[in-house]
Amino acid sequence: MARINYVELAVGDVATAKAFYEAAFGWSLAEFGPSYAATTTGDVDLGLQGDPAEVPPAPLAVIEVSGLDDWPDRVIAAGGSVVRPIFAFPGGRRFHFRDPAGNELAIVEPSH
Repeated sequence: MARINYVELAVGDVATAKAFYEAAFGWSLAEFGPSYAATTTGDVDLGLQGDPAEVPPAPLAVIEVSGLDDWPDRVIAAGGSVVRPIFAFPGGRRFHFRDPAGNELAIVEPSH
C-alpha cells in the first residue's frame, strides 16, 4: 500500500517558519539541524526545508511505501522519471521522481 505521508515546503528561514506553524496551528516541530524542522506525528507530517541546495521547486508530496528498491522501476514503467536516486536521510531512505505532468514527488520507506 502507498499513501501520502509527508509534505515538504521550501522556507527561507527555518526558525521563523517553525515559529509560525507552532503558533498558528499548535504543532510541535522537531529540529533536524539548522536547515530542517518537521512534525513527527506519524500521520501526514510537514517538513520545512531551509537548505537552498535541497529546496524542491514546489511543495513536495512524499508517498510512503514498503519495498523502496522496487519503486523506481514501477515509476519508470508507469511513465515517470527518477530525478534523484535512492538516498538515505535521518528518517529512512527515499528517491524523487517526476510524474508525466512534470510534478516532482518523492517516495520514502521510513526507518522504524
